[in-house]
Amino acid sequence: MVKLRLKRYGKKREVSYRIVAVESTSRRDGRPLEELGFYNPRTDETRLDVPAIVKRLKQGAQPTETVRSILRKANVFEQVQA
Repeated sequence: MVKLRLKRYGKKREVSYRIVAVESTSRRDGRPLEELGFYNPRTDETRLDVPAIVKRLKQGAQPTETVRSILRKANVFEQVQA
């Protein structure tokens, strides 16, 4: 199953995340199928590739709870249903 999850990178105490599509059995920082966005929790900056995320969600990808809340704030789920 494909999941949308966060991939951690950056220095200690200066963490950032990439939102990626990966197989559910792969490691957290393993090689992703596709990179779909960026999230910085320190500045609350978010950059999303919305068309690619919508495509993955329509194919059946399941977001984790954290990614689901990021996508909900960006109103991505409304575009999936339309």
